Amino acid sequence: QVQLVESGGGLVQAGGSLRLSCAASGRTFSRYAMGWFRQAPGKEREFVAAISRSAGSSYYADSVKGRFTISRDNAKNAVYLQMNSLKPEDTAVYYCAASREFTIVVLTTLYDYWGQGTQVTVSS
Repeated sequence: QVQLVESGGGLVQAGGSLRLSCAASGRTFSRYAMGWFRQAPGKEREFVAAISRSAGSSYYADSVKGRFTISRDNAKNAVYLQMNSLKPEDTAVYYCAASREFTIVVLTTLYDYWGQGTQVTVSS
């Protein structure tokens, strides 16, 4: 089993940056593909970014492509989301998730473990 704890959220002005971190428990972190999702009030949870087990490949939602970067450090059991050029529409609770799938995963239903989320608020 994997436990995930996100951190790094907060309040930032439009155009600013934040770096989210997700710390994972356990010794098998490198066996999981990882992803970031977000959920705004009144909306469904949506995919943001994902990274493969070895960090050899990554994938982004069109809405964040070119602004956000996902990375991972398997030695530290951590995954990160660097968010630049933030917009008010990026405001949401951000969740990291772990999947046993061998490849990058976009669908929420294919993720096995979720963190509790961290709030990101972007003011205009």
